[in-house]
Amino acid sequence: MPAAMPSSPTQVAIIGAGPAGLMAAEVLAQGGAGVTVYDAMPSAGRKFLMAGRGGLNLTHSEPLPEFLSRYGKAMPQLADAIAAFPPDALREWSEGLGQPTFVGSSGRVFPKAFKASPLLRAWLRRLDSIGVQFAMRHRWMGWDENGRLAFQTPRRQRVVDSSATVLALGGASWPRLGSDGGWVEMIAAKGVAISPLQSANCGFTVAWSEIFRHRFEGQPLKGIALSFGSHSVRGEIVITRGGIEGGAIYALSADLREAIVGSGRATLRIALRPDLDMNDLVARLSVPRGKQSLSNFLRKAAHLSPAPIGLLQGAAIASGASLSSLSPSSLAGLINAVPVQLNGIAPIARAISTAGGISFDEIDADYMIRRLPGVFAAGEMLDWEAPTGGYLLQASFATGAAAGSGALKWLTRT
Repeated sequence: MPAAMPSSPTQVAIIGAGPAGLMAAEVLAQGGAGVTVYDAMPSAGRKFLMAGRGGLNLTHSEPLPEFLSRYGKAMPQLADAIAAFPPDALREWSEGLGQPTFVGSSGRVFPKAFKASPLLRAWLRRLDSIGVQFAMRHRWMGWDENGRLAFQTPRRQRVVDSSATVLALGGASWPRLGSDGGWVEMIAAKGVAISPLQSANCGFTVAWSEIFRHRFEGQPLKGIALSFGSHSVRGEIVITRGGIEGGAIYALSADLREAIVGSGRATLRIALRPDLDMNDLVARLSVPRGKQSLSNFLRKAAHLSPAPIGLLQGAAIASGASLSSLSPSSLAGLINAVPVQLNGIAPIARAISTAGGISFDEIDADYMIRRLPGVFAAGEMLDWEAPTGGYLLQASFATGAAAGSGALKWLTRT
């Protein structure tokens, strides 16, 4: 192996050039610290750009108490960081970069440009103007025997001395963009408790029949309601070759994942016509069918397209009945509570985000890892998850800012 380059000094090393790392870099540089951002990718913000490909959902406009509730069991640990850098502050920050925002009909907040690239370019220009340095194609390999940061570059190994370090390496979703979870073993080897990384905001597998899969792969189901246990969400999903994906299923993914991990399966209920009163639906289905095929009758009477009808037929067959034998009331009940058996979780590499990570018991109020003085952690490396809708990015920005502030405090004490 080529010899390591001589040790390079930097006051603060940020490892990871995603939103959490870049926000930590901004806070530190504005506080007067010398900052270098290291990342294994050739350029910064790869996952950030991918997240904004269909419209960058920065945050959400709902009141802060309701907003914080979206973080579930991690709410108490994240509340202070998000309260210190709340959605309104994130919007002001974006506007300060020349990217004003707007609130969509769902309450989600987007840049008016609707893309991530203009915001990222403006942000990188600001970071450059305040002295932040970047070292790309630097894959972090842990620490050497002298406690220095070790990196592998395309040419050779490199070691770096730093007075403080902020780790912002992400989870394990979208590994081709840099977040591959490779840090877990290195941190765990230091005695830090880490919850296993798992898929979050993810799809699930279903044992579709070959006929259903062939006919309906790629078809969306819109205007539906999904329910599992006591939770119900409105939205849409997409039928995939191996199961289902989409915003509505992502919103239930935490509960569904835990059920599948515990028992190997979960029964999802799909309401195909949730806006129709049950009595009205029964009345529509009680009209004589005449010579119409059942599919044509359901298309006209209940306004169902072929894919939902296919779901109904599959559910009826699984129950040992034929769809045509059901009474209007039984058919109406099935239409708004189609059972779909989920038998697995989509791979973490295909997930939108990651659950699990460094336990909050391992970090102090300044986001420093207690067992590693001077080492801070932020973003998806920490053990929290949230639904899509702006909550993921907001917590990444906020914890990055908190870790940056914590590192500044550390520098004043050392």
